[in-house]
Amino acid sequence: MAGPRHLAHGAAAEALAARYLADQGLCLITRNFRARFGELDLVMTERDVLVIVEVRARRKTNVTLPGGTIDFRKQRRLIGAARYFLLRHRHYASWPVRFDVVEVTGELSDPRIRWTRAAFSLDDVAGR
Repeated sequence: MAGPRHLAHGAAAEALAARYLADQGLCLITRNFRARFGELDLVMTERDVLVIVEVRARRKTNVTLPGGTIDFRKQRRLIGAARYFLLRHRHYASWPVRFDVVEVTGELSDPRIRWTRAAFSLDDVAGR
């Protein structure tokens, strides 16, 4: 039954990331926004910037860091979901959009959190 445990770990890591970013001054709009293209873990604002946050969690990082698992296809799905969010929430349509990644590693009782601002952009994916 690794599935439910894995999902619980991911949900707990998202909650940690949301609290961490809130402590850094970001404001949470929604969690787990679902679209046909995919899901946005956290949608937040920082001043007048809409921040889409992908949360990646790993207990062990001996193979790869969690952020290294966000490939071109995943970026494209996140951008599609972000565009859908903007269609549903038109008051953010004129805001700049930033895609951040938060890596949560180690045990959740003593996590290490790494926040990468502007991990990728609309331009990174649009040109491919």
